Amino acid sequence: MAGLYYEQLEVGRTFQHEIRRTVTEMDNVMFNAMTYNPAPIHIDAEYGRSYRVFGQRFFNRSFTLGLVVGVSVGETTLGTTVGNLGFDEVRFPAPLFHGDTVRSETEVISRRESASRPNAGIVVFEHRGYNQKNVLIARIRRSALMMKQPVA
Repeated sequence: MAGLYYEQLEVGRTFQHEIRRTVTEMDNVMFNAMTYNPAPIHIDAEYGRSYRVFGQRFFNRSFTLGLVVGVSVGETTLGTTVGNLGFDEVRFPAPLFHGDTVRSETEVISRRESASRPNAGIVVFEHRGYNQKNVLIARIRRSALMMKQPVA
């Protein structure tokens, strides 16, 4: 499904994204290697086992953010976004562990006309990610500049 235009993104509309993703140790290690993050809580199994809070390694939160938002693109902004304007109120109430299965949902929180671009509007999305136990692992508010429908 292609992304939606500004006019199609009504406030309150919620998308339950069908794509789910089981995350692996390789995902975690590769993400940290590609972003040069050497934090042992993400890549060192022995350190993770001795970690008093969770007793195991957990995912880099930037990976969690990217996955939860990325899953939404096909149904919301693919081909219809001018660009992301920013991420606000990014929260990770619970960690993401190897073997967890992530599902995401997106809600349109607000929208307004762009003051500088008559062919676009600003939409605020809230993306929420959950693990297989339905525990909230991420809540992200994102502002995007969205194209308006072309005039025929």
